[in-house]
Order: sequence, then C-alpha cells, then structure tokens
Amino acid sequence: MYTAIQTEDAPAAIGPYSQAMVVGDWVFVSGQIGLDPASGVLKGPDLEAQARQALANLKAILKAADRGLSQVAAVDVYLADMKDFAAFNAIYEEFFGSHRPARAVVAVKELPKQAVVEIKCIAGH
Repeated sequence: MYTAIQTEDAPAAIGPYSQAMVVGDWVFVSGQIGLDPASGVLKGPDLEAQARQALANLKAILKAADRGLSQVAAVDVYLADMKDFAAFNAIYEEFFGSHRPARAVVAVKELPKQAVVEIKCIAGH
C-alpha cells in the first residue's frame, strides 16, 4: 500500500508527482529545490540560501510523514556546479549533525527553475 504525503510546510510539487510516498516503513521523498513554500520562488540565487531551504523542505516533508532527519537512510544530491561541494557539505552537516546516511553527490547540467541544488532522500521508520 502506498500513501502520498502532502504538506503546506513544503512547496507543492511542480510536476505530476507527490512530495513523498510512504511504502511500508519507508518514506521516499521527491527531489527538493530551494523553493519557499509560501511564495513558490527560489529562496535566493546562491547555494547557501537554496541548500538551507531545500533541506528545510525535506525536513518538513519527513515531519508530515512522522519521520525526522535522524531516520534518513540515503540521500541523493544534485549540484549545478561541483565547486559548491565543500560549501554544501558544511550546510548539510548543520542539518544532519553526526547522523551519516548513505549519500551520492553528482553535478548536473541543469535543475528545475534554474536551482543550484536538488536533494532527495529515503527514510526508514
């Protein structure tokens, strides 16, 4: 059985998908860019503002699914420019603390709405 997650504390999906799907004990969170949930506009032009907002969006969706960042098992990160890798790591560590989910970081040519970072995750129960 699948349950779609929808919260107003994170941006509405910008395509034909759910913010997240719960399947058994697992939550699969769709890719989040740095959109402000209220305005639907990117939080800022830079990595720091967008990464913080994308991670806040991820956290809000997990909360709506009765999960938290400490239950995240895997994270996929897409950067528009790999030169942002170290700066992203510093922000990511602020959110995840000592919790170390499995993770992949890749550079991509382009992201939706000209975002500079997109993050998705899988969390357990």
